Amino acid sequence: MKFAQLGPVGEEIPVVYDGERALDLRGLTAAIDGAFLESQLPEAQRLLDAGELPELAGAAEMRIGSPIARPSALVCVGMNYAAHAAESGSAPPENMVIFNKLPNTIAGPNDVVTIPKGSEKSDWEVEIGIVIGQRASYIPSVEDAHDYIAGFVLVNDLSERTWQIDISGGQWGKGKSAPGFSPTGPWLVTRDDIDAQNVRLKSWVNGEPRQDSSTADMIFSIAHIVHELSQYMVLEPGDLVLTGTPEGVALSGRFPYLAAGDVVELEIEGLGSQRQNYIAYTEAR
Repeated sequence: MKFAQLGPVGEEIPVVYDGERALDLRGLTAAIDGAFLESQLPEAQRLLDAGELPELAGAAEMRIGSPIARPSALVCVGMNYAAHAAESGSAPPENMVIFNKLPNTIAGPNDVVTIPKGSEKSDWEVEIGIVIGQRASYIPSVEDAHDYIAGFVLVNDLSERTWQIDISGGQWGKGKSAPGFSPTGPWLVTRDDIDAQNVRLKSWVNGEPRQDSSTADMIFSIAHIVHELSQYMVLEPGDLVLTGTPEGVALSGRFPYLAAGDVVELEIEGLGSQRQNYIAYTEAR
């Protein structure tokens, strides 16, 4: 199944797609949130198969919001592609690098992004995100980890590199948690409808190619990530886990950092595409 949330900020309507048709889920749930993902996916499938969901009028003209409601946690894996670790000046990690972003960084996939006040090194990162489907604590094995995944999303894990690295104090949170720094969506695709460990990730800035890789090149696999995280923390239904970005970011020194007027596009096969216009802080309203 392919879910989305459409409409103005704070008033998004949950939908499931039947081909190009967006079907209204408000008779079943108010949002694509943890409670829905934990217990109502079978009923959503039944209603979809039975043709009992009404089409949402005007859906094609609506703003696309994040396909998941604000999670309780947004956990990230750093340097999970060897080539990206190399362009960052690091060896591939022997142990997973973990950091957190604030959940309130989540925005719609095509929302305007404000470059933070004082930022000179805002950077893009195309990533596949894991959406947790049930409470995950001490998952017994890597093989069992898939059972705890509801689905997958496309995310731009935006970063301010000076704040992340130069003045970080050893932690990355300052460079990761500016408003709007996690554009998410357009869709949440359920786990059985995508081969998430073998999809292509791509990004462009102002139409010029930047990143082009595959999730098959991850150092730590999707299942490994979920299993290992569950040994150290509890993941709740609806939580979002980012899995790292491939090479081709501005941190490499090969490309300029983002500036007002830039347009960033990202794509993951099977998960859709994003397009964000970037504006300066003083232009924000």
